[in-house]
Amino acid sequence: MTAPVATLVDVIENHRFDEGALAGWLDAHVPGFGGPISVRQFQGGQSNPTFLISAPDRRCVLRKKPPGKLLPKAHQVEREFRIIRALAGTAVAVPQALALGEDAEVIGTAFYVMDFVDGRQFDSLALPDLPRDDRASLNFAAVDTLAALHAVVPEDVGLGDFGPSGGYVARQVERWTKQYRASSEAGEIADLTWLADWLREHCGVADETTIVHGDYRIGNLCYRRDGPQVSAVLDWELSTLGHPLSDLAYYCMPYHISPTVAGGRGLSGLDFKELGIPREDQVIAHYCRASGRASLPDWHVFLALSFFRLSAILHGVMARSVLGNASDANAAEVAQRAGMLAELGRQVALSGTNNRY
Repeated sequence: MTAPVATLVDVIENHRFDEGALAGWLDAHVPGFGGPISVRQFQGGQSNPTFLISAPDRRCVLRKKPPGKLLPKAHQVEREFRIIRALAGTAVAVPQALALGEDAEVIGTAFYVMDFVDGRQFDSLALPDLPRDDRASLNFAAVDTLAALHAVVPEDVGLGDFGPSGGYVARQVERWTKQYRASSEAGEIADLTWLADWLREHCGVADETTIVHGDYRIGNLCYRRDGPQVSAVLDWELSTLGHPLSDLAYYCMPYHISPTVAGGRGLSGLDFKELGIPREDQVIAHYCRASGRASLPDWHVFLALSFFRLSAILHGVMARSVLGNASDANAAEVAQRAGMLAELGRQVALSGTNNRY
């Protein structure tokens, strides 16, 4: 059995805030949200602290910036609020955005609240807790949702200025190299440095611009309880305008990771037919059909970029753990995966001719 994607615990000591002040703010800014509240913290994420806020007649989810020193352009909850509000009414299922709190005096940092979406969450594409015959449909539903996101025209939903147009790979390499170097408390990872240099030399890919989620994985999806459909896409912190294949490559990373590492979420070497889960080439073919593509040029570059980004993110988690303001109690343990992911990214880059579709 896999561990839950997000479990509820008492609020971590360094993330506690004035619950009375929040209750007053909710009463003033969220219609119908009144009365005493209780607060529990979700564990399972590593970036913006997330809380379940319960009142007598309603529940909502609060996401806030973490306390302490933050990396430049990181933890922008304001952007998360903007995009989930903009995507309401599109084919992409998102929670209802309720209110944005930009006054840090309320609970110590900026935050926003959204409706709580009840549903099923999973942390592995293998879906070991489900019957074999249900697994392919949930995987393909995730791919359909991703294709639907990439089909949204940014200008049509007020997101034409949500990020620069074009040059996404080069921008990502530059951004995460800076974040990596800014997390000096966590030390250097040789393979991560190598990947940054390699990607800088291979970022001249065929350009496209769509809305991208930035952290598209099954752990950030909520499924309906009565079917395989995605009921909400969560955690939009890294969303921007960018290259759609970066999202698909990020989703496919587990196919290149051993099940014995990364918390058992890897798929490399598994018997996909026996397990009833689609192979990577089947996922890619499904996405191509849903998005009207004939092929995926430079696939190995996008895969290497995905490993680079995730390694850099976990390197930042390691730095926040050293500084004592990480969002998850297990941050130090999770951060140790940064080096392993950078090594895998280097392997993907070097074997690029075997990773093209």
